[in-house]
Amino acid sequence: MMGLSTRAALALAASAFVLAATSAFAQAWKPDRPINIIVPWGAGGSTDQVTRVTAPIIAEALGQSVVVVNQPGASGAVGTQEVLNAPKDGYTWTANAVANNATYAVTGLVPNTSIDDWHIYLSVANVPVVSVPADSEFKDFGQLLEALKTRGGEITIATAGITSSGGTAIAALADEGGFDYNMITYDGGGPAAIATASGEAMVTTQLAVEQAELIRGGRLRALAVLSDKPLALEGIEPIPPVTQWLPELPMAPDYFGILIPRGVPDEVVATMDKIWQEKVMNSEELRKYAETFGAVFAPSYGEEARARAMPVAILEACSSVERNEAVNDPSTIGIDCKTRTEVGKQ
Repeated sequence: MMGLSTRAALALAASAFVLAATSAFAQAWKPDRPINIIVPWGAGGSTDQVTRVTAPIIAEALGQSVVVVNQPGASGAVGTQEVLNAPKDGYTWTANAVANNATYAVTGLVPNTSIDDWHIYLSVANVPVVSVPADSEFKDFGQLLEALKTRGGEITIATAGITSSGGTAIAALADEGGFDYNMITYDGGGPAAIATASGEAMVTTQLAVEQAELIRGGRLRALAVLSDKPLALEGIEPIPPVTQWLPELPMAPDYFGILIPRGVPDEVVATMDKIWQEKVMNSEELRKYAETFGAVFAPSYGEEARARAMPVAILEACSSVERNEAVNDPSTIGIDCKTRTEVGKQ
């Protein structure tokens, strides 16, 4: 099959994608009208990218159009609430970093919700990368870290918001490194990365998949990846792990995928389970996307997907408490921050 070309990658930034397909794929549910996937972030970001790779696979299997709609706002809360408010008929889904959906109630952005309000279909795991403009004064992460410790309030960090991967990444770095920073928020990780490459911000901590083309094109300089291992990104030298400078930084893989609200007909879930197992988990297009953009190919669904998502959900929920950003205690969604474990909901 054809890999993801640079031209195709750029096409991911389009504001909407509609695919009409026919298929002999047998399923219990045969939708009779297009399905909307609301991406609650701007075009070109990590969620938008992987959703536009996955949507054609689903459309072909269903024999029905799948429409990807960008609806950014409030760190993904606006689009997420729209899906929760929609009829539970199987025709309105969302896509996100699943830790966001798991912890929106803690940050108060989407009240009275939790990870168990969703059927989870994961595609890839993503890692944040700390990058600066190509002409930046900072040549490695050690120099940037020292500057953040001495003049952090002057250093602007471009992210997609406090609950975005970039927002939680810089907050975790600040907690561990003991520094302040000045965050500038954009409507998605893609725009945040572009703004940094253009010199609007001094640093971005968004995901590798949102920065890959800018790094390869020499517009961004990658200083470190939030991992304990180097990141191999096609066409450039491996990006060093941040643990080289902050060895005790707590980390967990950040999983992305499609989420269908609970309450939809059983046949919708059964059909999507079958599509995920037989099509998405064997997709060469998705695998190539991951290899090209520095993501980890990791499709899963159901209880396995939930189990994979919980470590980063716990990390983000408890970190928000430590940063005094939590509106509600994580115990309300079944997370005990003393033990960093999942418990019963209050």
